[in-house]
Amino acid sequence: MLKIVGSFIVGIVFTAVLAWNAMGGLMFHETVSPFGVEETVARIQHNIQAAGNGWALSGLRNPAKAVQADGGNTLPVMMVEACSTKYSKPILNEDSVRFLSILMPCKISVYKKNDGRVYIGSMNAGLMGKMFGPLVGDIMGKVAQDQKKFLVMDPSKPAPQLILPKAGGEGGGGGGGGGSGC
Repeated sequence: MLKIVGSFIVGIVFTAVLAWNAMGGLMFHETVSPFGVEETVARIQHNIQAAGNGWALSGLRNPAKAVQADGGNTLPVMMVEACSTKYSKPILNEDSVRFLSILMPCKISVYKKNDGRVYIGSMNAGLMGKMFGPLVGDIMGKVAQDQKKFLVMDPSKPAPQLILPKAGGEGGGGGGGGGSGC
């Protein structure tokens, strides 16, 4: 009997360790971009503007710039911020899930790694949404579908211009493309 209970406990611990190690890979996506950092950001920005569903750019941040200003040496990192009031409104209007405003606006990170390649990092919105019930799950499922469109990189199309934030945007955010933030 002791062997059975011990085996059961070992099985549960083993399963928990596997799940814990897999969570990071499930919660976030990382893909290689065929373009440089600025061109990747510009293509994502233009895809967001073309996506419809109320999407607007709400910021562009350069966290590497702050590290470099503090005397650090880091590879390029830029974060594109976008929001759709179509999707944010039902969440912001519901007290039980308003805390999810921490995830607004949606962010897509574009960064270079030591291997010299440029990567795109994004949250798995569909999976994240499922953890918070049917209202959020439905909305975040739609956000995930739209995010896939943001990341389409068609090399046959010419490189668009980078959309810089409007003057006066704190920390590189705000403005840009007429977005009103979320």
